[in-house]
Amino acid sequence: MDKKDNSTSEEKKPVTIKNATDLQRLKLEKLMKNPDKPVVIPDGPRQKSLPPPPDFVRNVMGSSAGAGSGEFHVYRHLRRKEYARQKFIQEKSEKEKLDDEYHRKIEENRLKALEMTAKKRAKRLKKKQKAKKAKKPNTESKTDSQSASDSENSNEDTENPENNNSKEE
Repeated sequence: MDKKDNSTSEEKKPVTIKNATDLQRLKLEKLMKNPDKPVVIPDGPRQKSLPPPPDFVRNVMGSSAGAGSGEFHVYRHLRRKEYARQKFIQEKSEKEKLDDEYHRKIEENRLKALEMTAKKRAKRLKKKQKAKKAKKPNTESKTDSQSASDSENSNEDTENPENNNSKEE
């Protein structure tokens, strides 16, 4: 019974958040109290879209002579709306241009990396082949009986190129 009293007093104790980790810990504890409850993860920001320009403008007027005092506010509102639409279109095209440039640069970097990898691979293989050729003369220092049997094996290897491929792999 004492355990229950202690747990309720701990829950009632106010939690002071001192830094971001405390806040995160508090949120996680709240989520883990009821693991069956579904967690709502918000979607990313929606793409902004403006309505298209009007197909037919009825009361065409300007801000200069001939317009009444009440018409000026209507004109100013339409003008502001059109400028906002044009600005949005320009920003969208600039963003698309930057995205295309970014993806082009990434592809270019990927191709450079593949090219460098292929170049280094060729260099490693070339070095490996040189090392194999350098090892062969060292094996001739064996006794005459072993060198004779080795030379017979090497002749057989040159006659059967299929055997050479299987040994190297």
